[in-house]
Amino acid sequence: MRGIWKWVGLAGVAGVVAGGALVARDQRKRRAYTPEDIRAKLHQRLAESSAGE
Repeated sequence: MRGIWKWVGLAGVAGVVAGGALVARDQRKRRAYTPEDIRAKLHQRLAESSAGE
């Protein structure tokens, strides 16, 4: 019975580590955008939504 809890604990730790890695990767992607890139994307979205109406 003890062995089962050890494996459950290890799986939980592995899940936390994997989740942290995904969050870190997402943060790096977001920081790669320059303010001009963000502004251009926002203007593009606004133009698309205005054209749809």
